[in-house]
Amino acid sequence: MEKYKSSFSYFYYIFSAFMLICIQILKNCITKGGYIMELNLDFLLEDIVKNRRALHQMPETALEEFKTKEYLKNYLISIGLEPKDIVETGLYVYIEGKDKDNCIAFRSDIDALNIEEETGIDFVSKNSGKMHACGHDGHMSTLLAFAKYLTTIQPLEKSVLLIFQPAEEAPGRAKDIVETGIFKKYNVKAIYGMHLFPELPEGVVACKEGPFFAQATVISVGITGKSGHGAMPHKAVDPLIAFTKVIDAYQTIISRNFSPFDPGVITIGKFSGGSAQNIIPEKVEFWGTARTFAQSDSEFIIKRMKEIHRGIELTYNVKIDEDLVILYPPVINDKELYKKFTETMKDMNYREQDALTISEDFAYYQQEVPGIFFLLGTRNEEKGYIHPLHNCHFNFDEKVLLKGVEAFAKILESHNK
Repeated sequence: MEKYKSSFSYFYYIFSAFMLICIQILKNCITKGGYIMELNLDFLLEDIVKNRRALHQMPETALEEFKTKEYLKNYLISIGLEPKDIVETGLYVYIEGKDKDNCIAFRSDIDALNIEEETGIDFVSKNSGKMHACGHDGHMSTLLAFAKYLTTIQPLEKSVLLIFQPAEEAPGRAKDIVETGIFKKYNVKAIYGMHLFPELPEGVVACKEGPFFAQATVISVGITGKSGHGAMPHKAVDPLIAFTKVIDAYQTIISRNFSPFDPGVITIGKFSGGSAQNIIPEKVEFWGTARTFAQSDSEFIIKRMKEIHRGIELTYNVKIDEDLVILYPPVINDKELYKKFTETMKDMNYREQDALTISEDFAYYQQEVPGIFFLLGTRNEEKGYIHPLHNCHFNFDEKVLLKGVEAFAKILESHNK
């Protein structure tokens, strides 16, 4: 009998040791340094493709995202979540975790652009003159897939807030969402956002500590002269001449006032004036943007523009009316969160990115809580995915969105440690 007891004890000891080794191996496969190493998210791909292509066909511009909102709401309900309305056409989902005092937020924008799509794809936009040319359809699909992933790992350690924000392109609704008090209500401690970026190779994750995206100033100007016959210009006051001088003068604001190491850019992208080839118009209007990384630089540009306008008025006997509005603050990634983020992304084909002069109203969230905004590359020359954002040919492979879901999942796990 003692012999059997001894044998049993021996095998029990061996079995226990074996199980402990297996458990440790399993832990090492799942985590390393507290972060998820590998995730099999392929089960989300079918929904990612379906959602992205459905949303791509129903692009709606700022504060008109009614069908988009309905689609998002129906999908979220179908996976067992309870979406709630926020600021007109927006939605949010709060998923309570074990820790109710520490919530991590993730945001997607949902609006489209006034662009006529020319991709020729099977799921082309059904709304004439409107297109998801900035990747917001991909952002939405990524956040929807992340929401479904969260339903598979209940209960959560940290609480999660998912924000589907309207009107990012303008007039912006991030500020309005913050002003609802939702961040304080749910004890949000950090927020993350992602943007598809065709200047980076497909699957590359990129970010930068500190100032990342620029502050945007919207420029709207009208120059009024006196209309007249093209054959008798001396009896008219030509606003087109004044217009060309204004644009020339704008080019010196940054080149002759800013340090070469202090980035900024002024772009006039649209102008309108005249009705016939032989008529000097009475009025010319133009629109553009200025972008900097500091409030003081934006204020200086506005000051110089007004000074230029007053000088041109006197020189060419015209009247210039301007509307120069600072739109969004600069996107500034939090230093401490960035350290955590880079550690979390080290196995995700991560690279540091230079600052960009594009703008994003995600900056308003970062004024409320620490935040990180990062890029996910979509460029694939073999498949022809080479066109820039806001281009009528912009497109991407939906498989890359799995990388976005994985990034969100790893970010959330990093906050659990």
